[in-house]
Amino acid sequence: MRKIMVLNAKGGSGKSTVATNIASYYATQGKRVTLVDLDPQGSSLDWLDARPAGRSTINGIDGSGGGVRVPRSTDFVVFDTPAAVHGRELANLLRQAQSIIIPVLPSPIDMRAATPFIQKVLDNNRVARKEARVALIANRCRENYNIYHELDAFLRKVRKAPFISVLRETQNYVRAAERGLGIFELAPYSVRRDIEQWDPIVRWLNSKRSYSA
Repeated sequence: MRKIMVLNAKGGSGKSTVATNIASYYATQGKRVTLVDLDPQGSSLDWLDARPAGRSTINGIDGSGGGVRVPRSTDFVVFDTPAAVHGRELANLLRQAQSIIIPVLPSPIDMRAATPFIQKVLDNNRVARKEARVALIANRCRENYNIYHELDAFLRKVRKAPFISVLRETQNYVRAAERGLGIFELAPYSVRRDIEQWDPIVRWLNSKRSYSA
């Protein structure tokens, strides 16, 4: 069972969007997927409730109260985490993950908040022993804005965690979320560029670089 976690202590960084799109990708590949929503706001479960009948099945679990039991038949479990996780709560979350993706927004506030948080994750014993692997992505970016280039430079300087992709700001994610779909389930001609940006994320998740067997 592969365990993938989308994590950032800063609220509004797009964790649910990334988590639901990872879940939908593996579901469309015929994998048995469980999406665990650890956030009391329940954004990922709301997305799942909107998912139309006939689409690839994704099992949803409300994990906000603790005591999560994922079906043993699951191929991939994707954790959507709450904001403001630190200390023991962060350590407990990291015990559940093999692969950790940290999305960061192109804003000075988010970049400043990300600096100590990423370091705390990298200093975690499981991560330091490479029992869990970490990757960074830039999220909701407009490439013609100066702050995008600042975020790009910032993420590339982080040691011990690869910066694997940039996801642009686009209404495609909004349209997909409203319908309970992932970016991979929209018309290919409308999301070609977005799929290209997801390719390195998928390659990382599918590679040995993203987890310890």
